[in-house]
Amino acid sequence: MTEYDDQQTVQLRVMPPPVRGRHRRPGPARTVRGRTPPVPQQRPTASQDRADPGPDAPQAPPVAAGMYGGADGAAAAPSLPMRRAFARFWPLTKGDRGRLALILVCVIIAALAETAAILLFGSLTDDALQEGSLDAFWSPAGQWLVVAVLGAVVGYVGNSLAVWTAERFVLRLRARVFSHVQDLSPDFFQRHRQGDLVERLTGDVEAIEQMVVSGVVGAASAAFSTVLFSAAALWLRWDLALATFVMAPVLWLTASSFSGRIKSAARDERVADGAITSVVEESLANVVLTQAYNRKSAEEGRLGREAHAWMRASVTGSRASELYEQLVEVIETLCVLGVIGLGVWEISQDRMTIGQLLSFAAFLGYLYPPLRNLGQLGLTLTAATAGAERLLEILDTGPSVTDPPVDLDAGQWNVLGVVEFDRVAFRYPGADKETLSDVSLTASPGEFVLVTGASGAGKSTLAKLLLRFYDPTDGCIRLDGVPLHTTRVTFLRDNVTLLPQRTLILHDTIRENIACGRPAATDEEIVRAAQAAAAHDFITTLPQGYDTRIDTHTAQLSGGQLQRIAVARAMLRNAPVLVLDEPTTGLDAPAARRMIGPLKRLMSGRTTIMITHDLALAPHADRILVLDQGRIVETGTHTDLLACGGAYARLHGVPARADTGQFAR
Repeated sequence: MTEYDDQQTVQLRVMPPPVRGRHRRPGPARTVRGRTPPVPQQRPTASQDRADPGPDAPQAPPVAAGMYGGADGAAAAPSLPMRRAFARFWPLTKGDRGRLALILVCVIIAALAETAAILLFGSLTDDALQEGSLDAFWSPAGQWLVVAVLGAVVGYVGNSLAVWTAERFVLRLRARVFSHVQDLSPDFFQRHRQGDLVERLTGDVEAIEQMVVSGVVGAASAAFSTVLFSAAALWLRWDLALATFVMAPVLWLTASSFSGRIKSAARDERVADGAITSVVEESLANVVLTQAYNRKSAEEGRLGREAHAWMRASVTGSRASELYEQLVEVIETLCVLGVIGLGVWEISQDRMTIGQLLSFAAFLGYLYPPLRNLGQLGLTLTAATAGAERLLEILDTGPSVTDPPVDLDAGQWNVLGVVEFDRVAFRYPGADKETLSDVSLTASPGEFVLVTGASGAGKSTLAKLLLRFYDPTDGCIRLDGVPLHTTRVTFLRDNVTLLPQRTLILHDTIRENIACGRPAATDEEIVRAAQAAAAHDFITTLPQGYDTRIDTHTAQLSGGQLQRIAVARAMLRNAPVLVLDEPTTGLDAPAARRMIGPLKRLMSGRTTIMITHDLALAPHADRILVLDQGRIVETGTHTDLLACGGAYARLHGVPARADTGQFAR
C-alpha cells in the first residue's frame, strides 16, 4: 500500500508487497505537519528505524516477484520490460485517474506548505530566538500554525485518497484475473499447482499495484519534492546547493547496481512463496493419506525444502536491500557533514545567519529522502515486473472456447435435447496423439445412451466436448442440429447438466449446495428436488436440516448421501440434456442400489448420456457404445453386444453381472 513519510512533504512511500508470514494491508499513515524541521543530525538512522519499526518506518526495497511460465516451479529468466508491464496494467486505472490527479495536487500543496514552514522556521530563529524578542515571535508563529493546519488537512485527504485508489485498483485487478481464470480450460489447471495460482491472485496482484498506482504517485511525489526543495536550497545559497548536488548521481548509480540482484531474489522468493502455499494446500487436502501412510516426516520435508528456498531468496534480497540502505546512509551523512562544515565557515565570515544555515540544512534533510526514494522506487518497480510476468502468463492464456461473434440474444431456442457427434476427433493440448478419432453418435430426447470402455479410452472426453470445455479438433457436435461452436457457452451449459465423477460439494449449507443448480429456486422447489433425489429424509434428521453446513470432507454424511445432494442439484437445474460421468464410482453396492431410484427419476424425459464402467446398469440402456483407444468399436443393446462376444463381452466378463433388475425401465 502507500503512505506518506514524515521525513518529507507528503512523500508517498512504496510499501513492499506482502511476503510469507507478513501479509498485511496497512491503513492510512500519519502525516505530521507543523513541527520544527529536523536538521540532518536529528533524522533517525536506518538501523534505528528497523530497531523500532512503526507505521511510518522506512522500508527496504521490496522482495516480491515471481516467474513467467514454468508450471514445475522453476523460475524462468524474466524478459518483460518494465515499460511494457506498466502499459499492460495502466488501463485498469481508468475511473480513478481523477483521484490520482487530486492526490498529486495534494502532494504539491503539502510540499509548498512544508517549504513555507521551513522558511518560517529560519525567520523565527533569526528574528525571535537569536534576538530574544517575544514580539517577533507571534507573527511567524501564527503563520507557521496556519501552514501546519493546511498541511495536515491536505495530508489527510491525500493519504485517504491514496489508500482508496490503490485498494480499488487491487480489487479491480484481482476481479479481472479471477474472472479470466474461470474461463480457462481444465488442462491449464492441470499444468499449474493450485497454491501457485492462489499466490498469483494475492501477492502478485498487490505487487502490480506497487508498480502502477503507488509507483506513479510515488515517482511524481519524489520528483516534485526533489525539484521544489532543490529550488529552495538554490534560492537560499546556490553555491552550497550546487556543492551538495554533485552527490545525486552517486545515489542513482548505487540504486542501479543493486537492481539486478534484488529482482533476481524477488523472483525466486515469489516462486518459493507459491510453492509453499501449494505444499500446505496439498498436504491438508490429503491429510488422510499422510496419516494412513505415515508420511508426516515426508510432508514436513517437502515443506522444509520449499521454506528453505524461500528463506534463501528472502535473505539474499534483504541483504542486498540492507547494504543499499547503509551505503545511501553513509553517502547522505557525508553530504550533510560537508554542508554543515561549509555553513560554519560562512557564519564565521558573517556571510550566513544561523537561521539560514538551519533552513538550508532542513531543506537538505527533506531533499535526500525523495532522492533515496526515487532509487528505491526503481528497485521496487524492477522487482514488481516479476509479479507482472506471472499474472500476464494467466491473462495471456486464452480460453479454449469462446462465444461466437454474434448478438448475445441470437442462437437461443427452446432446446429439445437432440445430441449429435459427427465424425468427431480431439487431441488434448500438448498431447502426441488423438484421444478421440472419428466418433459419431446420436442421442434423442428420452433416450438413455451408455458409453463404456477401458480406462483411458476417451469416455470422459465426450462429456468435456459436449459442455464445450474444449472444441473438437475435427468434426462437429450439434444440439438440435445447431453446431455447438455457434452457440453461447452459457446458453449451452444452461441446457446440459453434468453430474461429474467426483461429487462436487461447496463449503456451504445443504440448501445452497442444491440451489446452486438454479440460484433463483424457491425453498419449495429445493425441497421437491431433494425428495426426488431421496435426500429429504436424511437431511431433515440433521440438527440444522437444510441449513447444515457441509463440504466434501464432512463426517456427517456418507458418500452416497453427498451424491444424492448432487443429484438433487441436477434435478433442480432441470436441463433437457443430462451427462452422467461414473455416477456410482466410489459407492459400495448398497449405496449404489439406493442411487438407482433417484437416477431413474433424474433421467426421465431427458436425453441421457451415461459414461461408466459399471456395467450393472447396461441392460437398461437404449444403446451401448463401446470405446477403445478413442474409437467406437461396438454399438447396440446389452443383449446384442453380449451375443457378439466382442469387446463389450470381454468388458462384461460374461457371467451374470447383467442381472440387475432393480433398474428395469
